[in-house]
Amino acid sequence: MKNKKVLIVSARYYEDLSNSLEELAASCLKKKYKFKIIKVPGVFEIPVVISKNIKKYDAFIALGCVIKGETPHFDFISQATTNAIMQLSIDHMKPIGNGIITSLNREQAFERSKKKGSEAARAVISVLS
Repeated sequence: MKNKKVLIVSARYYEDLSNSLEELAASCLKKKYKFKIIKVPGVFEIPVVISKNIKKYDAFIALGCVIKGETPHFDFISQATTNAIMQLSIDHMKPIGNGIITSLNREQAFERSKKKGSEAARAVISVLS
């Protein structure tokens, strides 16, 4: 499996949460896969970076966080990003682990950040195996 390449695309908007997600995903991959991390400003930029790199990697892991605020922005960003990631995965027949946390508040996001990165990495690994 060492010849399989995985790209982790990590949104930095909530940097402390993203760091945790990245560490967990990387720890799952480091012994068996080559991987690279590209950092983007927010989750909305993740699909375009995956699309630009779709031919260079065997799999992808999308990491980041969207926390619900007082406007519908949360719903639009979450849905658009999820749909784009799924469409890329289907169109190119490559696994994309969705490690993007969507939560109602920072406390929920923090709790989910303790395992979401490794869950996304394990999902990708299971499809690559």
